Amino acid sequence: MKAINPMELTEQENYFFLTASVIPRPVAFTTTLSNKGVLNGAPFSYFNIVAADPPLLSISVQRSGGEMKDTARNALEQGEFVVHITDESYIEKINETSIAFPPSRSEVEHSGLTPVESTEIKTPGVKEASIRMECVVERIIPLGGRESAPACDLIIGKVVKYHIRETVLKEGRIDANLLRPVSRLAGTQYEKLGKIFKLKRR
Repeated sequence: MKAINPMELTEQENYFFLTASVIPRPVAFTTTLSNKGVLNGAPFSYFNIVAADPPLLSISVQRSGGEMKDTARNALEQGEFVVHITDESYIEKINETSIAFPPSRSEVEHSGLTPVESTEIKTPGVKEASIRMECVVERIIPLGGRESAPACDLIIGKVVKYHIRETVLKEGRIDANLLRPVSRLAGTQYEKLGKIFKLKRR
């Protein structure tokens, strides 16, 4: 085994090791509204479940030059956002939203995704997703950084409404083979759902 001290590595070197080790990672396509009503959309693979009671999700949004990205800033200002589970049916459009646009331009509009009204919050979701979750901000925590500015904003959101397309349900449960989720690997690599196997928990 090769032992490596992460504090002796650059941010980019740590990024390469982490994103190639923690795989596969689910991709949360996240929409937020700016104070001026611009619908922002961006994919995040630093994404997971926090709790089930109440249902909480986490998204880590990396800062750019110490500055909050649009998603984190909008979530902080509006107190809400929508998380969509990325799947094969619209992954190409999701990839288009990763372009770094100024806050005045909508990635959702650019990518050709279709906005759809939410029921519990004012931030729209997108119609193409088979699963979307309306969320209100539970907490936003600035974390990391080697100097004065944080490296990221950890957004924890409480799910206030699920929207699940019936075509991905089987006997009332979400079926992974019907959902066809896409996960992130390292660099430009992504992965489709592979072989599924079962293990009984001990």
